[in-house]
Amino acid sequence: MDEAQPHRRLKHLKTALPRWCVLTHPPFFCLTNNISVRILKKVEIDSFSGYKIYPSRGRLFVRSDSKVFRFANSKNESLFLQRKNPRKIAWTQVFRRMHKKGLTEETAKKRTRRTVKHQRGIVGADLAAIAARRNQSALDRTKVRQAAIAKAKEERKEKEAKKEKTKVRSSAPSGPKVSKQQMKGGKRQIQRASV
Repeated sequence: MDEAQPHRRLKHLKTALPRWCVLTHPPFFCLTNNISVRILKKVEIDSFSGYKIYPSRGRLFVRSDSKVFRFANSKNESLFLQRKNPRKIAWTQVFRRMHKKGLTEETAKKRTRRTVKHQRGIVGADLAAIAARRNQSALDRTKVRQAAIAKAKEERKEKEAKKEKTKVRSSAPSGPKVSKQQMKGGKRQIQRASV
């Protein structure tokens, strides 16, 4: 590749770097491929701690899946490579955000609106009926419930009595008894009357 065209080298940066390659400023170097990248004048954020990384500071780590991680110092990089959770380490920005540290001056408490409850009628019962039932005493409720249960039992008994009457009428023999085989056209057995 031509040295005068660094953008061509940048295009292949992700695929060319091995998994363990750590790039440091300035410029980034990888011992295996000697790939160099120019630094952008931009403040980066540490992948582990959340601190700012100023130009010409920090380290860069490229994983095998081509994901780039930036670290402010070797301590952050070491903790990241040990797979430590930054949410459990007290000095990181993620921990401080989770535990609401240092945010009291910046943001005022939000005012919460209290919800106002409105009484509405339900289908089959208007608001007056609901209020009357709510104002009933426990004894009145039990009496009404007992009366409703007794009424339901009476209705059930009446239905059962009607069913029994219809069964008695329909159970009268309407013709000779025929087995299922005979209904399908099987042999008929003739019963001889005993003389």
